[in-house]
Amino acid sequence: MPHLRHVIQIICACIWCLLASGIIFGFAALKPVLVQEGVYADVCPTGYNSNIDEPCQQQDMKLNSMFTVSSALTNMMALPVGWILDKKGPRVCGLIGSFILFAGCLMFINGNSLKSYVDSYLIGYVALAIAGPFVFISCFQLANCFPKRSGSILALLTGSFDSSSALFLVYRLTYKKSQNTFSLSKFFKLYMLVPCFIFICQIMIMPHTSYKTLGTVAKLGVEELDENGNIISDEPVINSGQEGRENDHNSRNEEEPLLTRRKSNLEIAAESGLKQSTGGIFGILHENTALEQISSPWFYLMLLYAGIIMVRINYFIATIRAQEEYLLDDKEKSIALNHIFDILLPIGGVGAVPFIGMILDNMKTLNVIKLLGYISVLVGGLGIITHSFTFNLVGIILFALYRPFYYTVVSDYCSKVFGFTTFGTVYGLLTCLCGIFSISQNLLDKWTHEHFNMDPRPVNIFIVGMTIIFGLALEKYMQYQLKRRTTEEASRESEE
Repeated sequence: MPHLRHVIQIICACIWCLLASGIIFGFAALKPVLVQEGVYADVCPTGYNSNIDEPCQQQDMKLNSMFTVSSALTNMMALPVGWILDKKGPRVCGLIGSFILFAGCLMFINGNSLKSYVDSYLIGYVALAIAGPFVFISCFQLANCFPKRSGSILALLTGSFDSSSALFLVYRLTYKKSQNTFSLSKFFKLYMLVPCFIFICQIMIMPHTSYKTLGTVAKLGVEELDENGNIISDEPVINSGQEGRENDHNSRNEEEPLLTRRKSNLEIAAESGLKQSTGGIFGILHENTALEQISSPWFYLMLLYAGIIMVRINYFIATIRAQEEYLLDDKEKSIALNHIFDILLPIGGVGAVPFIGMILDNMKTLNVIKLLGYISVLVGGLGIITHSFTFNLVGIILFALYRPFYYTVVSDYCSKVFGFTTFGTVYGLLTCLCGIFSISQNLLDKWTHEHFNMDPRPVNIFIVGMTIIFGLALEKYMQYQLKRRTTEEASRESEE
């Protein structure tokens, strides 16, 4: 019963994505537990009362740095994971992810005994971050189990990723209910079941090889056509045995540029419709090589824009409690907002999916890019308003919806501008470089602690300013290129 097997594969993938793919982004919920457990308390000045639930300045910066490095690495891994996925298949990716996740658990379990030799908590959190892309990206090919439902399957997997930050919220609530007896060591001993579950699933249930590249999956989602430009059917195409090996052979052909085959009439019609609906953006660099695409302003202007927004997102997650405490000047209200944020972050990832779909389907790509910037500026603007619980709450709600919107827009932009043949390379490189760029939030956090007396407003104003500059640069370039493309096409038509 191949259909049943594919359903089981999708269910298992959703379970482990929910429990492992993006758990590091639940840092705001985990941080109070880390403070209570005395993680990095040894860096505090002599005489500091470590029994209170407020970290000292040095401890706070070190905890934030742990998240900064980890969040950067989880994005930087997109490129190598994509390469391993194409070369070795999803099983190898999943197994690597399970081993790294298991190693991360060991670091937290033995944190106290190892801290004299290594920074076990940093290594452990980094391991959780690196494992995430391995266990998440390797699931994308499951969208091809039922091609006509590929969008729904991708939405399930993405929703599971966005909701995975809730894991540490559940742990924090359990920790509090146990009166702080459910320690980090106990939690991660229990959590070791997750990498074991992934390992067993990869060996027993999941497909051995990848039959679709990331570019083909992107093509399914955008054009609703297969890699040969044909209408997708309800028949699953991932099978075991000889047929699977034949499909695996076919997948190697998918790595060849689309220009080596003639486009189908359906493909031409679909691309024409997408070109119109995106305002002329679709296909603008599809015939260029990956090197030409990466060298173009379409890539590096988007890199600057996406990079500063990623800094905004990760900086907000790492410092939400400290920001609200300064802006509201009320510890109880800041704790309440922190708890609301912990709940809204995973809910927003799922709740935003239908709205994101409607926006991408009904707005031109240039307008989507503008909207991305407007919301980022609005979130940043709300982050400089003092003594207003309502405005800060609105900012948190917007942020929870904005985060999944950002990731989807960047992926959508890459598929429509650069195409499907080079999608894995270009999108992976963009995400990787954004991850490197986001390490700069360590410097921003240092400024906030050492120069601005914990006032988050200067950093928020700086990020807003950079977002406006990079956003305007990208938007003006897009407008210029679209106008140029329209003029060239009109000139060709008049000559014909």
